[in-house]
Amino acid sequence: MPKGRIRIKLKAYDHRLIDDTCQKIVDTAIKTGASVIGPVPLPTRKEVYVVNKSPFVDKDAREHFGLKIHKRLLDIQNPTNQTIDSLMHLELPAGVEVEVKM
Repeated sequence: MPKGRIRIKLKAYDHRLIDDTCQKIVDTAIKTGASVIGPVPLPTRKEVYVVNKSPFVDKDAREHFGLKIHKRLLDIQNPTNQTIDSLMHLELPAGVEVEVKM
Protein backbone atom coordinates (compact mmCIF):
# COMPACT_ATOMS: atom_id res chain seq x y z
CA MET A 1 0.00 0.00 0.00
CA PRO A 2 1.56 3.33 -1.08
CA LYS A 3 2.15 5.99 1.53
CA GLY A 4 2.26 9.75 1.20
CA ARG A 5 0.42 11.73 -1.40
CA ILE A 6 -0.16 12.15 -5.10
CA ARG A 7 0.05 15.71 -6.44
CA ILE A 8 -1.83 16.38 -9.67
CA LYS A 9 -1.41 19.61 -11.67
CA LEU A 10 -3.92 20.37 -14.41
CA LYS A 11 -3.62 22.97 -17.19
CA ALA A 12 -6.21 23.90 -19.81
CA TYR A 13 -7.42 26.79 -21.94
CA ASP A 14 -11.11 26.23 -21.01
CA HIS A 15 -12.05 26.68 -17.35
CA ARG A 16 -15.21 24.54 -17.62
CA LEU A 17 -13.22 21.63 -19.03
CA ILE A 18 -10.64 21.78 -16.25
CA ASP A 19 -13.35 22.01 -13.56
CA ASP A 20 -15.14 18.93 -14.94
CA THR A 21 -11.85 17.03 -15.01
CA CYS A 22 -11.12 18.01 -11.40
CA GLN A 23 -14.55 16.78 -10.36
CA LYS A 24 -13.98 13.41 -12.07
CA ILE A 25 -10.64 12.96 -10.30
CA VAL A 26 -12.07 13.96 -6.90
CA ASP A 27 -15.06 11.60 -7.27
CA THR A 28 -12.79 8.72 -8.27
CA ALA A 29 -10.40 9.31 -5.36
CA ILE A 30 -13.16 9.60 -2.75
CA LYS A 31 -14.95 6.52 -4.11
CA THR A 32 -11.79 4.43 -3.64
CA GLY A 33 -11.17 5.56 -0.07
CA ALA A 34 -8.57 8.33 -0.35
CA SER A 35 -8.88 11.85 1.00
CA VAL A 36 -8.56 14.82 -1.36
CA ILE A 37 -7.26 18.33 -0.79
CA GLY A 38 -8.35 20.75 -3.46
CA PRO A 39 -8.86 21.60 -6.26
CA VAL A 40 -6.85 24.74 -5.56
CA PRO A 41 -7.08 27.31 -8.37
CA LEU A 42 -3.63 28.61 -9.24
CA PRO A 43 -3.14 32.02 -10.92
CA THR A 44 -4.36 32.18 -14.50
CA ARG A 45 -1.65 33.03 -17.00
CA LYS A 46 -2.73 35.62 -19.56
CA GLU A 47 -0.86 36.08 -22.82
CA VAL A 48 -1.70 38.99 -25.11
CA TYR A 49 -0.50 39.10 -28.72
CA VAL A 50 -0.54 42.44 -30.58
CA VAL A 51 -0.75 42.32 -34.37
CA ASN A 52 -0.72 45.21 -36.85
CA LYS A 53 -3.86 45.32 -39.01
CA SER A 54 -1.95 46.76 -41.94
CA PRO A 55 1.42 45.40 -43.06
CA PHE A 56 3.39 48.68 -43.06
CA VAL A 57 1.29 51.88 -43.18
CA ASP A 58 -0.84 52.27 -40.06
CA LYS A 59 1.11 51.79 -36.86
CA ASP A 60 -1.94 52.97 -34.87
CA ALA A 61 -4.26 50.24 -36.18
CA ARG A 62 -3.63 47.09 -34.14
CA GLU A 63 -5.53 44.05 -32.98
CA HIS A 64 -5.11 42.36 -29.60
CA PHE A 65 -5.55 38.62 -29.18
CA GLY A 66 -5.60 37.04 -25.75
CA LEU A 67 -4.97 33.54 -24.44
CA LYS A 68 -5.67 32.36 -20.87
CA ILE A 69 -4.13 29.26 -19.30
CA HIS A 70 -6.10 28.00 -16.28
CA LYS A 71 -4.36 25.83 -13.67
CA ARG A 72 -5.60 23.65 -10.81
CA LEU A 73 -3.77 21.70 -8.10
CA LEU A 74 -5.05 18.52 -6.40
CA ASP A 75 -3.48 16.54 -3.56
CA ILE A 76 -4.63 12.99 -2.86
CA GLN A 77 -3.66 11.93 0.66
CA ASN A 78 -3.14 8.27 1.64
CA PRO A 79 -3.91 6.70 -1.75
CA THR A 80 -4.65 2.99 -1.94
CA ASN A 81 -3.68 0.64 -4.75
CA GLN A 82 -7.27 0.80 -5.99
CA THR A 83 -7.06 4.62 -6.10
CA ILE A 84 -3.94 4.54 -8.27
CA ASP A 85 -5.43 1.91 -10.57
CA SER A 86 -8.68 3.88 -10.96
CA LEU A 87 -6.80 7.10 -11.74
CA MET A 88 -4.66 5.37 -14.37
CA HIS A 89 -7.75 4.10 -16.22
CA LEU A 90 -9.75 7.33 -15.94
CA GLU A 91 -10.92 8.77 -19.28
CA LEU A 92 -9.98 12.46 -19.37
CA PRO A 93 -11.00 14.88 -22.13
CA ALA A 94 -8.57 16.16 -24.73
CA GLY A 95 -7.29 19.66 -24.07
CA VAL A 96 -6.29 19.09 -20.45
CA GLU A 97 -2.63 18.64 -19.58
CA VAL A 98 -2.13 16.42 -16.53
CA GLU A 99 1.10 16.27 -14.52
CA VAL A 100 1.30 13.66 -11.72
CA LYS A 101 3.95 13.54 -8.96
CA MET A 102 4.18 10.93 -6.22
